[in-house]
Amino acid sequence: MNPIKPFFSFKTTLCGLALASAALVGCQSTVEHPMFEPSGSTHITNYQSFSDYVEQTEQQLAEHRVFLTDNHQQEIKANLPFEVKPKAASSDEQGQPSKGILLIHGLGDSPWSFVDVSQSLADRGFLVRTVLLNGHGTRPADMINADHEDWQALVDKQVQLLEQEVDEVYLGGFSTGGNLAYLHAADNQDIAGLMLFSPGFQSNEPMAFMTPLLSTVKTWLRPNSASGVTNYARYSAMPTNGFAQYYHTSKATMEDLEQRQFDRPTFMVLTEHDSVLDTRLIREVFQNRFTHPDNKLMWFGTSPEPAEDKVVFVNSRVPELRVSNMSHMGVLYAPDNPYYGINGSEIICRNGQESEAAEDHCRAGGEVWFSAWDHREADKVHARLTFNPRYDQMITTLSDVFQL
Repeated sequence: MNPIKPFFSFKTTLCGLALASAALVGCQSTVEHPMFEPSGSTHITNYQSFSDYVEQTEQQLAEHRVFLTDNHQQEIKANLPFEVKPKAASSDEQGQPSKGILLIHGLGDSPWSFVDVSQSLADRGFLVRTVLLNGHGTRPADMINADHEDWQALVDKQVQLLEQEVDEVYLGGFSTGGNLAYLHAADNQDIAGLMLFSPGFQSNEPMAFMTPLLSTVKTWLRPNSASGVTNYARYSAMPTNGFAQYYHTSKATMEDLEQRQFDRPTFMVLTEHDSVLDTRLIREVFQNRFTHPDNKLMWFGTSPEPAEDKVVFVNSRVPELRVSNMSHMGVLYAPDNPYYGINGSEIICRNGQESEAAEDHCRAGGEVWFSAWDHREADKVHARLTFNPRYDQMITTLSDVFQL
């Protein structure tokens, strides 16, 4: 297994000085595996319904995806946009759902990110839809030509389609998807509220602003290998342009929040130990710029802090489950998730350890603890935490915000 190291690390991947374009060009590596060569797939824009969008996306995945296993249908299903109809009474006089939500995944991820959240929301009366952002689902190299404006256009069109089906539209997003959700909602007063899971408002990488420039001279920040890659729900590598497009969404979000507040109900989840985000800054932004009285921020930390209005503290250390702290991605998944849960089939052993022996121990099925990227403790081997031990509490807190 070789998942993306969270976001990027310029200090260890650039060949020489960051601004030395000639050096950057000189250390470009030649890639041969199909995962690292663009497929030539085109953006899907010519559709009139959600079902048509899903059908065209399925065809594109079947044609252009580099499959990691022999179960092609399983991989396509994990990357395919989906709809979940409401299971609770929440209909108008004509029997149509009264509220719906569009969920937007993060950089390098897939609609599978919301396989648990979508069911929880459908149980509470939502018509739930997900999307597959352009460049995702097929192969990492298709992110070389990805554009955040295309992502935003996809969100805009999907909201228009959802508005035809329900009276109230909500948006939800994970990481980069949280930025896209906010940016649409900020300009569309008809959006009823936001559900933001580890929203990528601000990276903790101080050199993030350089990614748009770097993407023009260096396609990949680090050498790539397809060896051992098994995770079919997210990319194992990311071109420099992918990080650049994330940065554009982050910059636009923070600039917008500097200019105005957001007054509709918002639920947010953050973890103190997030390895890619400046979550303390994002928490401050939530406190000062999101103004609805019912707002709640669920904060996963390891020590209680002075009480803050609208913040729910959750101790992220759960020794009985061998959980040391909460990760960026772990907030999304229920403990019984078949892929990422406690007994899930996918374990992310590469978790920032410098010791190959630690990864070998994990891959061999040895006992591991779970944590965010690069967390270390004596006498413990840590794999990535890919589930949320407090998932039910998270959904309950979310439900309180929106009076579900």
